[in-house]
Amino acid sequence: MILRIILCLLCGYGFGCISTGYIVGKMNHVDIRNYGSGNIGTTNTLRTLGKKAGAITYIGDVAKAMVPMLLARLVIFKGEPYADLLGLYVGLGVAVGHNFPFWLHFKGGKGIAVTSGVMAAHDPLAIPLYIVAFVASVAITKYVSVGSLVIVTIFPIWIAVMDHGEPYFLHTLIVSLVFMGLAYLRHRQNLIRIKNGTENRIGQKVSVVKGNDGKNQDA
Repeated sequence: MILRIILCLLCGYGFGCISTGYIVGKMNHVDIRNYGSGNIGTTNTLRTLGKKAGAITYIGDVAKAMVPMLLARLVIFKGEPYADLLGLYVGLGVAVGHNFPFWLHFKGGKGIAVTSGVMAAHDPLAIPLYIVAFVASVAITKYVSVGSLVIVTIFPIWIAVMDHGEPYFLHTLIVSLVFMGLAYLRHRQNLIRIKNGTENRIGQKVSVVKGNDGKNQDA
């Protein structure tokens, strides 16, 4: 079991290192790391390059989590009592790879799009709840980071309620808490900025000079 967990984490890490935001930025002659927050995730790509680039980044990051997870659950470990758990470990590997890609000097995204893909793949029934919670949180606070942290907090709560009694329940719950902890860790600066009143609100954009990889600041 331990060997399988390690292999799932490594496999997931490989998928996670497909840094969609960075690739989309380069396709637009922009190094996304040099603009806005410097993050290669969906939110910074959206602010820097617009809705189309943001949507492509989000879809790519969700897909790189869902595809290997579903392959693990429905193909590789199909019929095994721990298939769901191993699929979750694949997703965790993807999140770690996304956040800390070796080829970008371990400076990646914050893992929310990836984690949303993991949560959707783990239990599609929870998708409406995640959408409503995210939209409501962002609408009320105007902070994408708050909406992001709300849904990752719901994830272990959902598992605690809906997966109770399932094989490897406690193990699954612990892994979901790791996802939540990782998200809060990656958003620690956002929380500080929210406290100080300097966090970017939804709708704010970044000025970009394409072809210029020099460091830029938030607009």
